[in-house]
Amino acid sequence: MKRFSRLEQIRRMDPYEQATEIYRLSVAYEFPWDFTRALELALYRTFAVPAIGRLLARTAELTDRSQKRYDDTSLLLDTVVEHGFGSDLGRTAIRRINQMHRSYDIGDDDMRYVLCTFVVMPKRWIDAYGWRRLSRHETVAGVVHYRTLGRHMGIKDIPETYEEFETSLDSYEAAHFAWDEDARRVSDATLDLMASWYPGPLAPLLRATTLALLDDSLLRAFRYSPPSATTRAWVRRAVRLRGRAVRLLPPRSAPHFARQNREIKSYPYGYRIADLGTRPVPGLGGCPVRHAAPDAEAG
Repeated sequence: MKRFSRLEQIRRMDPYEQATEIYRLSVAYEFPWDFTRALELALYRTFAVPAIGRLLARTAELTDRSQKRYDDTSLLLDTVVEHGFGSDLGRTAIRRINQMHRSYDIGDDDMRYVLCTFVVMPKRWIDAYGWRRLSRHETVAGVVHYRTLGRHMGIKDIPETYEEFETSLDSYEAAHFAWDEDARRVSDATLDLMASWYPGPLAPLLRATTLALLDDSLLRAFRYSPPSATTRAWVRRAVRLRGRAVRLLPPRSAPHFARQNREIKSYPYGYRIADLGTRPVPGLGGCPVRHAAPDAEAG
């Protein structure tokens, strides 16, 4: 297989009818490392919305149990990508996502914003740092995939095109990014978690590297001192060089999913999709989507 053979395959597919299949090829074959980093930053930037950051701080999921929350979020979202919306595992993952969210008073605007980050941030990251830019077919497929996920989650008024997702994200951040002490605690805990994946002496370097990849609006919201222009330029140049190096490698022959990431550490002996995530608070509502299939297992 040649370096661009899979892109040619994607362009022969229908981005509306085969959206999740295309998205799976992009995530698991073409850009597994880039999608992981982009989705990490997508979730991270939601903390700068005080309503979201405060809620996460109150639940302590991202301050006291950072690794497990990271793992569960990655595994639940990626289960849908790997197995599809119609599979037993995919339905079980969506049920768990809905049970968790319906346990709290989360506004529909906030839910829609988080969905926007999943669509917009991977494209922005890959276009800036990937071994090639994201194709229009892949962009449309990502939109359709997350519109489908949003409908399963009961989110209203979901944008229809990538451009609408991008406009929605930018306008929401402009209106809602703000300083919040609790949100800063969640941010600090997340940066500490990311640094913990590497040898201890590298922790300060990893923190500085991550801050250099953040945009000014995030740095202001969390009141982080901005990295120097030199640091930012060198870090971003290094990530771009990684993408150019990947371009020279042969295409991936086997898929790589989130469950295979070395950052996933909570389940060395396997897991059940139905057991992932936080548990719902009784009396605060349940899953808005009716599911008939029994829970399935993974691990």
